[in-house]
Parts: sequence; structure tokens; C-alpha cells
Amino acid sequence: MTAVEIDPILAERLRHEFAPLPHVEVVVGDILRTPLPAERWRAFGNIPFSLTTAILRRLLDDPVGGLERVDLLMQFEAARKRAAVYPSTLLNLSWAPWWELELARRLPRLGFEPPPSVDAGLLVVRPRRPWLLHPRERRAYVALLRRAFDRGSWPVRRSLAGRVPPVAWKRFARDRGISNDARPTELGAWDWVALFVVASRHR
Repeated sequence: MTAVEIDPILAERLRHEFAPLPHVEVVVGDILRTPLPAERWRAFGNIPFSLTTAILRRLLDDPVGGLERVDLLMQFEAARKRAAVYPSTLLNLSWAPWWELELARRLPRLGFEPPPSVDAGLLVVRPRRPWLLHPRERRAYVALLRRAFDRGSWPVRRSLAGRVPPVAWKRFARDRGISNDARPTELGAWDWVALFVVASRHR
């Protein structure tokens, strides 16, 4: 087991506390730059609230690897947003084909010493099996998402008009029970994966 701590003083304190456990290694480093294991591994920790998105990106942006599970304590609202299935967000959708995110529990702020200003939440992430898309398609899939979300509240049929012909969009919306004027946040992960397949056919 490897514990990564950026503060040298805290790292030394951890080395002292874990001294009776020889299988625990404490290293001084930045988790955003520390090399990740190549073999099967799990990640867990109480992370700085200000680095929540950056740490999740570090762990989840590359779905190929040995990461088997993530358990992170973070700001409760951030955990709830990341685990929400509606309304959709660009970030959640960029991970959804390969990961399942769950808000496992809420921890009141007074359970910590010193107490933070807000409650915490435990976010659990597991690999999705089977994948909804092959990882080699992630870049193109995320590019399609960005094209839609970067145009704000435009209907998907309008923001993706150059990628999905009007006739194909109407058929897609009808088959999936989606409004013809649906916004990007109104489509779930399975809808976006299906739309990516449609767009790929018309590439």
C-alpha cells in the first residue's frame, strides 16, 4: 500500500504512525503527478475539496489500466453532482461509458476534527462491465460532447447539425423517446453513446 502526501511534515507523521505496518509505504508527492500503478490497484483517500475535479480527472480520464475501485471523501455537493444521472454534465458523460459513480454515504461535517465548513460525501467509482464504448473511441466521443455542450442551451439537433443529419436526428429522437429540441443535459449516458454511434456512421 502506498500513501501519497504532499506535505513533508505530515508525511513524516504518517511514517511514524504506520511504522508497525511494513506493507505501508509513505511517499512525499503530488497525486496529480505521481505515477499510477500499472498493475491492478485501488485508490482511496480524503482529498482536498479544491482538487476534487483534478484528482478525478487524473484517475478516470484514461479508462485503460488496472484501476479497480475508487473511494474518495469529498465535498458532499460535489459527490452528489458527480453521481447524478440527471441533469447530465459534460464531465459525468465523459466518464460514464467506462465508470459507474455512486454516492455511497453522507458524512456530517461535525464528524471531522477540525470540522470543515460543509458536509462530506463518499464517492465510489467502479469500472463499468461491459464498457459502453471501447476506450479507443473516447477522444472522438468527448469531442462530440464538447461540440454540443460548448453551444450552451442550443438544442442538440442544432449544435450537432454538421455531424448528425436532420433526418437521422429525428429518427434517433423518436426511437429513444427524446424531445426533438432536447438540450445536451437532457440526454443520458446511454443516449449519448447511441448518438455517437449515429454520428460515426455519418462521419
